[in-house]
Amino acid sequence: MEAVVLKSTGLWYQMKLTEEQQIVSARLKGSFRLQDNKFTNPIAVGDIVDLKKEGDDYIIDSIQDRKNYIIRQSPKHRLAKHVIASNLDLLVIVATIAQPRTSTGFIDRILVTAEAYKIPVLIVINKVDLIQKPKDTQTLENWMDVYSRIGYDIIKTSNETGEGLDILKNKIEKKCVLIAGHSGVGKSSLLNYLDPSLDLRTNVISKTHQKGMHTTTYAEMHESILLNSQIIDTPGIKEFGVLDIEKHELKYYFKEMAALLNQCKFNNCLHINEPGCLVLEKWDQDEIEDFRYQNYLNILDDIMSQNDFWERK
Repeated sequence: MEAVVLKSTGLWYQMKLTEEQQIVSARLKGSFRLQDNKFTNPIAVGDIVDLKKEGDDYIIDSIQDRKNYIIRQSPKHRLAKHVIASNLDLLVIVATIAQPRTSTGFIDRILVTAEAYKIPVLIVINKVDLIQKPKDTQTLENWMDVYSRIGYDIIKTSNETGEGLDILKNKIEKKCVLIAGHSGVGKSSLLNYLDPSLDLRTNVISKTHQKGMHTTTYAEMHESILLNSQIIDTPGIKEFGVLDIEKHELKYYFKEMAALLNQCKFNNCLHINEPGCLVLEKWDQDEIEDFRYQNYLNILDDIMSQNDFWERK
């Protein structure tokens, strides 16, 4: 029998049977854990699996091919892979400029991974009602301009004023959507506003550190009848490590660099200090945003450090 994984809590998985529409718990067949020890979780939320009954228990017998999936570096194991979710129609990155502040480095790391796995992205700048300082207003305008010019869908939202919420609702209706972002950016509050029946737990910002406090423990899929969508809420992600991308591939996943492919003097150009590099020329002319280029260099450095680690092994 077929089922979709709704939640993983360790050894047991909560899932919904496709035909019966019944919520059941199932455990993993032991051989799954031996197939690829580079993954911290062999089964992820959004996976479609085949079950069998053994006595009163449901057993996950096999996993069907994934349409796509998104991975990150495991927070506990430097080079282990953690599958956040699979079979997505849309990835929504929720970011804030104030209370707490989201870095563009965090946003760009998720964007790179989404590009690599061909997952459409919507960037949501939330809590815009809290933006009061002129420099924060300028940052908001800069982000909206840069990401939209590159080719990303980006909107502003606020639960307090209602700004952008109808747009957000229209963009996530009838889709399987992953919501990702730091703790405290308002992911759960946004979803509760769009569909109060979800009743997701929310929390306040720590006054000491101006950072969000975790309320979601595991990634979990919620069925929204109102939105006719499957919403996957994730724990607040502190850092997002990029994996499975080679140094020469990274440029393909920065859209503004990919648009200049094969126009540098050397085909293997990494856009660092090579002569005849068109990316460097465009960056020098302010046609490539400085923070995007610096984020590219930082991710490239991480990739090269990972490669050096494996070579030493």
